[in-house]
Amino acid sequence: MKILICGVGGRMGREVAKLALDGAKGATVAAGFDVVPLDTREFATYTDWSLVTEEIDCIIDFSHHSATGALLNFAKTKKLPVVIATTGHTDEEKAAIMDAAKVIPVFHSANMSLGIALLVELAKTTAKAFPDADIEIIEKHHNRKLDAPSGTALLLANAIKDVRKSAKFIFGRSGQAKREAEEIGIHAIRMGNIIGEHEVIVGTDTQTITLKHEAHSRALFAEGALVAANYLCTKEAGLYDMERMISDN
Repeated sequence: MKILICGVGGRMGREVAKLALDGAKGATVAAGFDVVPLDTREFATYTDWSLVTEEIDCIIDFSHHSATGALLNFAKTKKLPVVIATTGHTDEEKAAIMDAAKVIPVFHSANMSLGIALLVELAKTTAKAFPDADIEIIEKHHNRKLDAPSGTALLLANAIKDVRKSAKFIFGRSGQAKREAEEIGIHAIRMGNIIGEHEVIVGTDTQTITLKHEAHSRALFAEGALVAANYLCTKEAGLYDMERMISDN
């Protein structure tokens, strides 16, 4: 599987390149793309989509959500599947992703960890089993992360809302108002070099259940992206995510 890495100069782009250059998941790096010129001996890198001529099986995007439009235009022109692993997309960018999925396979997930996919399912199951419990979500990331709350925290909250239709999200807490029964509190912590921690706390008057996922290395997200790319290369046009990939397997 020949991949193009969009955002190859960033932390996650470099992680994907490192794994692929070692032959992980049967991947090789066909090319890289970034807004800043890079000098790499292992593969060609570009700052202009029109210059990319390599044979590519799939694109993995770990760049910035603002690059989504140009990336998708290139992918649609070349009829290439795309794994979008960036977060913080605007409504317009989300619409572009949905539109692209009509003509090419698009894998879009707020978190590329298989462990997070399992956490999402466990959170839904627990919320359904305890319909009257209070639920809070806490996410922690490094002090350089731009979006808050994280895309993964919103992924968890929206999954819980699937089984609690009347739930409403409260981002942080301040003031004097009493907590309402249908609230899902979402709290963001930014400090140091935390890779990523997500915790779902489900509490009743008699017990508390805590579900937690902690990333020990950014390599786990790179591995997940390569697994998703392998999966996507066999699919028709459409929008895919971790939940669907797990169910298909």
